Amino acid sequence: MPDVFLSMKRLFYLPVFLLLLVGSCSEYQKVLKSEDVAVKYKTAENLYKEGKYKKALTLFEQIVPQYRGKPQAERIMYYYADTYYQLEDYYLAGYQFERFAKSYPKSDKSEEAAYKGAKSYSFLSPRFSLDQEETTKAIEKLQQYINVYPESENLKEANQLVAELRVKKEKKAYEIAKQYHHREDYKVAIAAFDNYLVDYPGSVFRENVLYYKLESEYLLAVGSYESLVKGRLEVAQGYYNNYKKYYKTEGEYLQRAEEIGADIQARLEQYK
Repeated sequence: MPDVFLSMKRLFYLPVFLLLLVGSCSEYQKVLKSEDVAVKYKTAENLYKEGKYKKALTLFEQIVPQYRGKPQAERIMYYYADTYYQLEDYYLAGYQFERFAKSYPKSDKSEEAAYKGAKSYSFLSPRFSLDQEETTKAIEKLQQYINVYPESENLKEANQLVAELRVKKEKKAYEIAKQYHHREDYKVAIAAFDNYLVDYPGSVFRENVLYYKLESEYLLAVGSYESLVKGRLEVAQGYYNNYKKYYKTEGEYLQRAEEIGADIQARLEQYK
């Protein structure tokens, strides 16, 4: 018997819920079609605060041009930009936050807008194997934020994002250079590794680069015409010494480097 009453209650509440839902939708449709900009503004703001960002965005798009130059514009433009951010449309969020920060530099929301704008670009950064133009832009935007707001509570996170983005760029450049090595195009690989060390002197991939530069020169030497072998082995020996200068007792490639170093020494002994 109780189950019957429970089922009847559910059947009673379902139409009520549907009526409320339909009523809510019809009210929203009325606001969309309304010519009253103030009503649209209030409804958009309420929807934004309730987390109904898609509906809020539609209304903001309608009223933004109407409020341009008016006192309410600052508030609306911040909501408008943040709505894109909440919807994870980071391209438009970054653009709108930048516009807001430039238009209202004295706003109490200017720092937050600058940070969210810069952070939006970091979300657009693709995986390391793809073109890193967006990554470069994100680093620039975040660094600008750090320079302007050095005391910000977001500073730690901003620096962490910059570090992660830089590693992504470093990995991209490192993988390109390593591909030349794996294709046995050793001269090009060595040049690419040299450029890498100039561009990223403190890179987390520094040991990898020093090792593969050594291995490239070593393999180039042992595969060369006899007249070129000795000179290239001596160059490889210099690369080995450079690797050992930084990684004397420990390193991911230390054992392999020492094996190459020993073979280089043995081969050079023959020329004596």
